[in-house]
Amino acid sequence: MTLPIQDIERNIIKKYRKVLWSPFVKAVKEYELIQNGDKIAVAISGGKDSLLLAKLFEELHKNGVQNFSLDYIAMDPGYTEEKRRDLEENLKILGVPAHIYNTDIFEVAQEIAGEYPCYMCARMRRGSLYAKAKELGCNKVALGHHFDDIIETILLNILYGGKYNTMMPKLKSKNFENMELIRPMAYIKEKDIITFAENSGLNPLDCACTVTAQKTGNQRYQIKALLARLREDIPNVDMSIYRSAQNVNLNQILAYTKDGESHNFLENF
Repeated sequence: MTLPIQDIERNIIKKYRKVLWSPFVKAVKEYELIQNGDKIAVAISGGKDSLLLAKLFEELHKNGVQNFSLDYIAMDPGYTEEKRRDLEENLKILGVPAHIYNTDIFEVAQEIAGEYPCYMCARMRRGSLYAKAKELGCNKVALGHHFDDIIETILLNILYGGKYNTMMPKLKSKNFENMELIRPMAYIKEKDIITFAENSGLNPLDCACTVTAQKTGNQRYQIKALLARLREDIPNVDMSIYRSAQNVNLNQILAYTKDGESHNFLENF
């Protein structure tokens, strides 16, 4: 059963304060994600993460922090009719006044990349969100990536890419001038988002991709399984992985790249 909207909003501030609200506010403050006069486009896919993101921003704005304005944008990249209805129903339940706009990204990504279009789809969706945000006069796009997304990305890059990269809490767009991407849910754990969505009675979308809907053996699933095994033996392994991105010592690595320029430890000899 879906909870009344008043209860859902109250739970974000009260019941889930420690695991949802406080980590959200912490990331906003610590990473300086909002400045005076910002107009932020909150990107909503219809999944559990972005739906929560929309409500967190709404509550932040409603509870006294009003030095910024919001637009909620929801892209339909080619959902089935059923998924589109689910998206619309979730937005209605949560009272989120989102601009839903249509694209053919699923179809185009499949044509370009075949059976495994995830990377191309993600890039195209990001570009489309930037363009829509700019059209609405926004200077920032907020995405619902959470703590688990960040540590999984670190491991994905190390184990599959042979490099050390992660999702940044904020970054400047290379192709859209004066536009930034922010990730205010950087400290929120996925298990707590799942609990919130289930207890609220929401029916969030999954990836909803018509191409990869039956494919579960991809690299991110493998990383999730690896992390589950590591948690059994290593206390606080999740936070250790996250902190590794905060404690990089450039004097003790073989090489690194900064602003497109490569550096090697031999430069010190």
